[in-house]
Amino acid sequence: MVEKKFSCVKGCSDCCIYREYYPSKQFGKIGVLLLPDEVEAIEKQAQEKCVDVKILPRIAVGKGSPESIIAYQMMGKNDDGDLCPFLDTDSGAQSPHGGLACRIYKNRPLACRAYPLLETGNPAKLDEHCRFCKDSSTSNASAHTLLSEAKALDKIKNELQVADDSLRVWRYATATGAPQDRDKMFPQGWVIDG
Repeated sequence: MVEKKFSCVKGCSDCCIYREYYPSKQFGKIGVLLLPDEVEAIEKQAQEKCVDVKILPRIAVGKGSPESIIAYQMMGKNDDGDLCPFLDTDSGAQSPHGGLACRIYKNRPLACRAYPLLETGNPAKLDEHCRFCKDSSTSNASAHTLLSEAKALDKIKNELQVADDSLRVWRYATATGAPQDRDKMFPQGWVIDG
């Protein structure tokens, strides 16, 4: 089998449009993962570009309650949680591959830089919803074909490691999703993970 280096599929912007329910519909749709040191930069870029962003907590640690937020999430701008606020849907601008342009592509978050990589290893695991992955008829790829994506994902993993075993992990429920799913969701707020 010939290895194929990742590249966006012509005209696709799906990863910037659609958000997943994670870890289940109860928690609502998730936004783009932001490390704590990325939040200020995203807010500054939003202000410079006159873009409204909604940033919520995503993961925290603590003994009896969430005490320290270790990850945030930038929510989609639609009521159902979809559509990245930095995706240029107004001007008709296109990316080099013909999809909608990202207004902050050169300064995008690490999570965007890691896409479509979900796990490192041999073979690396790719997002099964990605059109490239579907078109390549595989959900796996060789780690060396995704070197920059793997570096971004490794940095995220290192930042999210919890060194103190006495701390519990808390996940933030967004209460965001399709109208037909909202009655199945937790109210917005912290939920103990596991």
